[in-house]
Amino acid sequence: MRLTIIVAALLVAGVAQAQQVEKRDVHIAVGGKSALYYLPLVITERLGYFKDEGLNVRVSDFPGGTRSLEAVVGGSADVVSGAYEHTINMQSRKQDFQAFVLMGAAPQISVGISTKLAANYRSPKDLKGMKVGVSAPGSSTNMVINYVLAQGGLKPTDVAIIGVGQGATVISAVDQGKVDVVSQTDPAMTMLERDGKIKIIAETRTPEGTQKLFGGPMPAASLYAPIEFVKKNPGVAQALTNATVRALVWMQNASPQQILETVPEEYLLGNKAMYLFAYNNVKSAYSKDGYFSDAGAKTTLKALASFNPNIKPEAINLSQTYTNEFVKKAHAKFDKKH
Repeated sequence: MRLTIIVAALLVAGVAQAQQVEKRDVHIAVGGKSALYYLPLVITERLGYFKDEGLNVRVSDFPGGTRSLEAVVGGSADVVSGAYEHTINMQSRKQDFQAFVLMGAAPQISVGISTKLAANYRSPKDLKGMKVGVSAPGSSTNMVINYVLAQGGLKPTDVAIIGVGQGATVISAVDQGKVDVVSQTDPAMTMLERDGKIKIIAETRTPEGTQKLFGGPMPAASLYAPIEFVKKNPGVAQALTNATVRALVWMQNASPQQILETVPEEYLLGNKAMYLFAYNNVKSAYSKDGYFSDAGAKTTLKALASFNPNIKPEAINLSQTYTNEFVKKAHAKFDKKH
C-alpha cells in the first residue's frame, strides 16, 4: 500500500513537472558525445532523468563544439552541450548566449606531441609549423592549444589546425601520421599515451592541472543556449538543470562498474580497462554541484583574450554569460527529497 502511494505521488509529481515546461520536445546539440568530457550528459540521458522531468530530449552528435554551436545558431537545435567559453566568444560577436548548468569543472583536454618528435620538444615555441589535431576548428580543444601556443609566444596561425573529430578518429590520425600534435579529450588521449604514441606536454584533466596551465579554475562542459531561449523557456531550463544536477550527484557515488554499465559499449573503444583508467584520470574534473564560479568565468575571459584580439575584456559582460539561478532551485528540490 505504502509503495503504491509513493509511486502515485511520483507520477503526479512527474505530470506536474511536465505541465511546467514550455515545450516538451527539446533538441540538444553536442560535439563529440563519446568523449569523457560529455559523460554527465550521457549519464543524464541513459538513466532517464530528462524524461523524469517531463522532457523528450533528442541529442544530436557533431564532430566538435563549434559544429554543435552552429546547429543552435542556425535554429536546428535548442541547446548546446558544450564548453562554457563559447558564451564569451559569442557575446564578442554580438550574440548573447547563457550557460545555466555546469557539468565540467575542468576542461579535461590534454595536449600531446608524437613520441617521434618528443625528444626535440623543450617548450611551446617548438610547436611552430606543426600539424595539430583538434576535434574541430574553433572548438574547446582548439582553444587550449591556442593558449599553449601563446605561452610560447606563438600565434594560432603558427601551426596548422586540423579537425580530426573525437575518439577512434583521433587515434587513427596519430597512427597515420596526419598530425604531429593532438589537443584532445579522453579516453583517446589516455589510450595514445599508454600505448607510447604521444607524450603529454600540457593537461587539464584535473583542477590542479587546470590551475597550473591557466592560473585559475576553468569551467568546461555546460548546457548553454541563446539567452532569449532561456528567458522564454525558464521551465525547460529548470527541467534540464534538475536532470543534470541529479546526474552529477549520482556520479559522485557511482562505482566504476556502474559507469561502465551506463555508457554505450561503442564509447569504450574496445578496451573497458583503459576506459576506466581514463575515467579515473578525469574523475575530479566533473562538477560536483553544477554551479559556476565568478573566478572561473574571469579565468576563461583572461585566457581567451590572451590569443584572440577580437575579445576585449572591458566589453564583455560576464554576468550575462552564465546563471546559477536554475542550479540553486535544483538543489532546493533535491535537498527537500534527501
